[in-house]
Amino acid sequence: MFNKVLIANRGEIACRVAATARRLGLRTVAVYSEADANAAHVQACDEAICIGPAAARESYLQAERILEAARRTGAQAIHPGYGFLSENADFAQACHEAGLVFIGPPAQAIAAMGNKAAAKALMSEAGVPLVPGYHGQEQAPAFLHAQAHAMGYPVLIKASAGGGGKGMRRVDQHDDFLAALASCQREAANSFGNDHVLVERYIKRPRHIEVQIFGDQQGQIVHLFERDCSVQRRHQKVLEEAPAPGLSEARRAEMGQAAVAAARSVGYVGAGTVEFIAEHDVDTSGRFYFMEMNTRLQVEHPVTEAITGLDLVEWQLRVASGQPLPLQQHELRWQGHAIEARICAENPQQQFLPAIGRLQHLRAPSASRFTRSDLRLDMGVREGDDISPHYDSMIAKLIAWGPDRETARQGLMQGLSELHITGLHTNVAFLQEVLQTPSFALPDLDTALIEREAAQLFAPPAPDLALNLAALAARLLHEETRQDGADPWDQHDGWRLHGQASRHWTVELDGQRLALSLHSPGAAGGTPTHRLTWSVHGQPAVERSSCTLSYTAQSAQGAERFDLLLSDDPTQARRVSVYRHADGFDIFSCGVHTRMRLCDPLREARSTQDAPTAGRVVAHMPGRVVALLVQAGEQVSAGQALVITEAMKMEHTLNASQAGVVSELLCAVGDQVPEGTELLRLTPLETP
Repeated sequence: MFNKVLIANRGEIACRVAATARRLGLRTVAVYSEADANAAHVQACDEAICIGPAAARESYLQAERILEAARRTGAQAIHPGYGFLSENADFAQACHEAGLVFIGPPAQAIAAMGNKAAAKALMSEAGVPLVPGYHGQEQAPAFLHAQAHAMGYPVLIKASAGGGGKGMRRVDQHDDFLAALASCQREAANSFGNDHVLVERYIKRPRHIEVQIFGDQQGQIVHLFERDCSVQRRHQKVLEEAPAPGLSEARRAEMGQAAVAAARSVGYVGAGTVEFIAEHDVDTSGRFYFMEMNTRLQVEHPVTEAITGLDLVEWQLRVASGQPLPLQQHELRWQGHAIEARICAENPQQQFLPAIGRLQHLRAPSASRFTRSDLRLDMGVREGDDISPHYDSMIAKLIAWGPDRETARQGLMQGLSELHITGLHTNVAFLQEVLQTPSFALPDLDTALIEREAAQLFAPPAPDLALNLAALAARLLHEETRQDGADPWDQHDGWRLHGQASRHWTVELDGQRLALSLHSPGAAGGTPTHRLTWSVHGQPAVERSSCTLSYTAQSAQGAERFDLLLSDDPTQARRVSVYRHADGFDIFSCGVHTRMRLCDPLREARSTQDAPTAGRVVAHMPGRVVALLVQAGEQVSAGQALVITEAMKMEHTLNASQAGVVSELLCAVGDQVPEGTELLRLTPLETP
């Protein structure tokens, strides 16, 4: 086997590959952009080479710079991870011509499967079932529009050269097709350098089931069972699990055989995934259809590792070095159930708008607390790292294994409840809600699960207000009473010989202001029991029964974190964690994350000119303007699309908050705009 591997990727997959390579005694080389100079994957490798500026197209997508880094460091092989150049046939061929081992399939296999339309033609010849649709080369909008009309709505437009949900739109009616097509083509061109699309009949209530396959250079191909990836948003996976719930052994074998036939048709070598779209009742009368083949390792590969006990990266390295597959098909077994949750920087309450910012606090769940399930957390970030707009929004992956699906589900919910991330929006709470929906728990899976359960998933959170206010008061009290020295006169605890001490604060929660008071005992010894009251301004005060505040731990390295136990009686206590950043507090209790702000009237006086106006349309995050949908002087209605920007590999549409007239355009297509940049102005229509 080679002894030095260059990892042509970043984030958690680069750390993941480095860990297995280290276990096998291989040295590793990281490549990084200027934005990633201090990234976790750089620290995880033995050597590191900078390959360009922050933008991926100027660094991680620069094949020649990566090859040069391999030459400079003496690396003999390149692992592409997933994303970036992992499915680029030209890059795979360039590695071969440079005398480097590409840890992936042959270039011709990538090329054959890289174009969805051409791949479907190959699959038809191999006898693999296909979804009805148009997979040809004609790309004229009018022609594709006619094809969609002929097959009947709903239809699905998909980028021919892509994956990961990019360049994909469901269209439900004829009049919406051309706008959706234009958006798909732009996104496909930006993501894959190819704007060709195909159009297929949309399968109602589909399940997304994929099969992990592996081939070696001796011609052996096996499948390592299947994964269900039906829980999706924006055609991107949210939860993945293995094996697929409710699938019989007969249908499992049939899908596995179809996947092996697909791989064999292109002489496949290495790790790959054959993805099928399946009718909801696939295990009875329903059918399954070939969707695409991903010629790389998948984000969700850990669930397959969890049920098989195998290290798929190790298999990749061994196969790439010329070794045969470690096991044959009849030797492969699976046990138990595993579910993976993708932890992303995004705001589910704002249509999953990606978020950027600093990971102020990042606290992983304690694996020692899990008895019947195993937890695995794959991360490529650390506390204090920045989530930038240049790359994907995924922060980490949390995987739970159990002897059965319900144990894995419960273990994952508990793990998510103990995963504390502050500093930016994440989907952690949303994932917990998905796991608790009736559809997922049953399970009753299809790709519309999130839409079907929207009432539960997008309902405003209902945290225990009293519990959180008590936690906040305890945190504030601790700050005021912490000791500066051994001298009792240095303590600021408000102690008095007679009566009780009181603390008063004003806090804001979800736009609502509350007056908060904590009344502490006087000279009584032992663990103090405090009386907590609060009131909404102008309303009668509410009193919580007396609570005991027991301080259990404080973070090292001076981090603003505080753990405590709250109890109303000696027999029951609830663990709460409080994190502070400036005047904001993040409170985690019973799996619920609440954000509160400490109000300071002296700092809240603002001039009216700083207040945002309804007529301003601003960029929600740094990105590039890809389309202006209106012109100066044009009258628009409330909700009308105005500007489309692209950031974190996704398009984002900005809409009019009210009816008005476009008074001024302040940007142009192609502009790079920072967060908060005003893109255009609207003059509101006068109401009669």
